[in-house]
Amino acid sequence: MINDSLQHQGMRRKLVEIVAGKGITSEPVLKAIGKVPRHLFMESGFIKFAYKDQAFPIGVGQTISQPYTVAFQTQLLQVLPKEKILEVGTGSGYQAAVLLEMGVQVFTIERQRELFVRVQQLLPDIGYHPRFFFGDGYKGLPTYGPFDGIVVTAGAPYVPDELKQQLKIGARLVIPVSEGEHQVMTVVERVGENEFDEKQYGMFSFVPLLKGTN
Repeated sequence: MINDSLQHQGMRRKLVEIVAGKGITSEPVLKAIGKVPRHLFMESGFIKFAYKDQAFPIGVGQTISQPYTVAFQTQLLQVLPKEKILEVGTGSGYQAAVLLEMGVQVFTIERQRELFVRVQQLLPDIGYHPRFFFGDGYKGLPTYGPFDGIVVTAGAPYVPDELKQQLKIGARLVIPVSEGEHQVMTVVERVGENEFDEKQYGMFSFVPLLKGTN
């Protein structure tokens, strides 16, 4: 049985208020943030911090993203129910759960074996069923594309062309880009077969998007 108490639910309502206060206006995104039991994605030692608007470590040099950042990226994706979304960097599984709460099909890829194994058990145990893949996020999942949207949950030094080519026309890729300590949130929209528009939406801090598998 899932341990999701009235106290947890109340803390989520406060978190939604905080995220909305920072500029998130999408009702589906706010509703999803209010439903996903974030405390179940964190080690027990961090439970009391689960509904703070902060990132926290989850092992192997990775973090569970700040709820505002998850909401911001999700809002930029502009997803609709039943759309097919690729997530690059499963991590804790929290972003995937938020997307699933919004009624989309989630294809999620993770390069860290330890996280991949952990989240494959965790998400179904708490009622979330994305399609899991172990592999190199830079390459995406060309066999399963094209996608209605792609979200990258780690900082990349550039926008991988392989991911751009897996977008449907009209679809968006949301990716933090930079080689430095901070990244610029970037949205790449495919507007034609070989035509892409790119816009930037402020500075964020992510763990690096690494190549290969581990």
